Amino acid sequence: MRIIEGDALNIEFNEISKVLPDAPEKFRIIGNLPYNISTPIMFHCIRQRSYIKDALFMLQKEVVDRITALPNTKDYGRLSVMTQFHCQVDKLFDVPPNAFKPAPKVTSAILHLSPHLKSPYQTCDTEKLMTVVTKAFSQRRKQLSNTLATLISKEALEDIQIDPSQRAENLSVESFVNITNALN
Repeated sequence: MRIIEGDALNIEFNEISKVLPDAPEKFRIIGNLPYNISTPIMFHCIRQRSYIKDALFMLQKEVVDRITALPNTKDYGRLSVMTQFHCQVDKLFDVPPNAFKPAPKVTSAILHLSPHLKSPYQTCDTEKLMTVVTKAFSQRRKQLSNTLATLISKEALEDIQIDPSQRAENLSVESFVNITNALN
């Protein structure tokens, strides 16, 4: 085991491989992420997923619940879709406040992320996917025909068997991929 000290948002895993001759091909990342910047750190790791075997993170329980949320639930959102598109996500267990001294005011949870070796989804432009997902969830209570109007028409949504009157929270990750691919 080798511990690398540094700013998690600036570590480039391909650079570590160049400086450490005995560095593994893929890294296992373990961390108790600072709750105020946990999402940017996770997205930084996801961008470098080709160098990551898996990751175990302790996060605020509410964040883990959002990451692992399924469609048609209040916690399902941009973070759920984008993380699940790139990784298998598993909530392992909760960590109660009394496990810490001093006890925080929030419950934590342990999250296991495993980047997909072979994606269960069709190939798509991930930058466009991020745009579609961000736009769709920008006004959660509005219908897709309204939130995505500048990207795709009602008719085009219907052509790919997506009801334009649905809301973003009703769509599966696969549906977001289908919308993204329909933009091409």
